[in-house]
Amino acid sequence: MKVRQAAFAIRVVRRRAGDAAILYRRTLNGHQDERLARVASISPLAYSSAAALLRGAVRATGGNGAKLTSGPFHPLDMDWGARVACYALVAMGLRNSQRLHTAAENLRQSDGTEAAWWFGLMTRPGGKRATRALRILVEAVR
Repeated sequence: MKVRQAAFAIRVVRRRAGDAAILYRRTLNGHQDERLARVASISPLAYSSAAALLRGAVRATGGNGAKLTSGPFHPLDMDWGARVACYALVAMGLRNSQRLHTAAENLRQSDGTEAAWWFGLMTRPGGKRATRALRILVEAVR
């Protein structure tokens, strides 16, 4: 799958604290052109905690030979994109690496349709309650 065909894309960036990622979603702009809009960034701590989720998402979409490298955009299909988007929104601001790893594993094993439903709830106005609820369900917080 090419980036132009993908519903989501992820790009790995290098920061002083380590590798991080930025997640994008394909949306329409004001001129009805399809563009990649930034959904969320994944901090270096959250990136290292979710390495298996992110590598699995890139491999599932790009084939077994696909590697998660810094620089280029990596395409993600709808299911894996929704899972990674949920993780990015859940992990935002959290610092406990063990809990982030548990959340990533729980989202990796979740259903893509369910993740898309949660992503829709979290991105609508007033979605903070949904984010808190999903954090509890995937065991990111106590």
